[in-house]
Amino acid sequence: MNNHIIIEDVQQFAERFELAEQLRGKTFLITGATGLIGSVMVKCLLELNRQKQLDIKIIAVIRNIEKAQQVFADEYAQIDSRQLELSEITPNSIADSIDYIMHLASPTASKYFVEHPVETLRTAIEGTMAVLEYAKKMQVSGVVYASSLETYGSNHTDEWLDESFQGYVNPMEVRSSYNMGKRTCECLCHSYAKEYDVNVIIARLTQTFGAGIAETENRVFAQFARSVITGMDIVLNTSGTSSKPYCYTTDAVSAMLYLLLRGNKGEAYNIANKNSYISIRDMARFVRDEFNPNINVVISPKENQGYAPETKLRLNTDKVEALGWMPMYDLKEMFDRLIRSLC
Repeated sequence: MNNHIIIEDVQQFAERFELAEQLRGKTFLITGATGLIGSVMVKCLLELNRQKQLDIKIIAVIRNIEKAQQVFADEYAQIDSRQLELSEITPNSIADSIDYIMHLASPTASKYFVEHPVETLRTAIEGTMAVLEYAKKMQVSGVVYASSLETYGSNHTDEWLDESFQGYVNPMEVRSSYNMGKRTCECLCHSYAKEYDVNVIIARLTQTFGAGIAETENRVFAQFARSVITGMDIVLNTSGTSSKPYCYTTDAVSAMLYLLLRGNKGEAYNIANKNSYISIRDMARFVRDEFNPNINVVISPKENQGYAPETKLRLNTDKVEALGWMPMYDLKEMFDRLIRSLC
C-alpha cells in the first residue's frame, strides 16, 4: 500500500481547512478511530497540530490496540487510546474534560449486517445511547453522529432528495438492521438535543472512500480499484442500477468538522459530492474507461448476497454547503487517489 497518498491527503486538508483556529486547544473523543473515516479524522487533526500548532488532544476509543498501532504507526504515541466497548463509555471510564465527540463507530459490511443483525442493532443503539448519555452528563460542547444515506431506504426516481425525504425500509429483512439502526440513532440524537439540550448534529454520509481503505475492504469501490490494478474484469453481482453520489474521505472529515462548528443542534445534513451521482454499472464503466480500458465490465447478478435493495439517492447538499463547506475531489480524482494508494 502506498502511504504517500494518505500523507498528501491530510496535508492538503490541513492547508485548506478554514475553520482550524476554532479547534485550538480542544479535546476530541473519537469512536471508531481505527475505521476508515475515523483514522483519517485522527490523522487530519494531528496534521492540523503539526502545521498550525493547535494543541488539539485526541482520545481514541478502540477495541484492538494492535490494530491501532498498525493504523497509526509512528503517530500512535500522539493519541490517547482507550480500549473500550462503546457501551463502556461513561464518566468513570473517561473522566477527561471533552470538548467534542465524533461518533464514527459502526459496522460497514453488508455481509456482517445479514449474518449479525442483532449485533448490528445493538452496536448502533446501545453505543449511541452511551455516547449521548456521556455527552449529557459531561456537558460536551458538540457531538457529530455519523449516519448514512441508507437511512433513506428505497427510492426509484432521480429527483433531488433533501434531508426531509424518507423512503421505504422493510423491517422484516435482516439487512435492515443497519438502516433501522441508523434511523433509530438519528431519532435518539434529535431527542437528546430537544429534551436534554445536547448539541448533537447528524452527518448523513454517502458512500465514502479514499486512501487508507483496509486490505479486506470489499465494497464496490475497492473491487473496482483492485480490478484496475490487477487487470481482472469488473464483475457486478447485481444489475448495477442503484445510483448514489460519493465522497472522498478528507472531504467527509472536513464536512463533519463544519457541522461540529456551524451545524444546527439536532438536525441532519447530507454529506456528498452531489456532482458524483452515478449508477454502480455506469461507475464500473467509468473506472474501466478512465483507468484500464483493457478490462471488461461483466454483469452477473446473484441472489441472497446481502446487498442493499436497488435504489436511487440523488442527495441534495445545499444545507451543508450553506455552512461554507464544499467538496474538493470529483469522482475521477477519488478513484485516482484510491488506485494509486493501493499500488
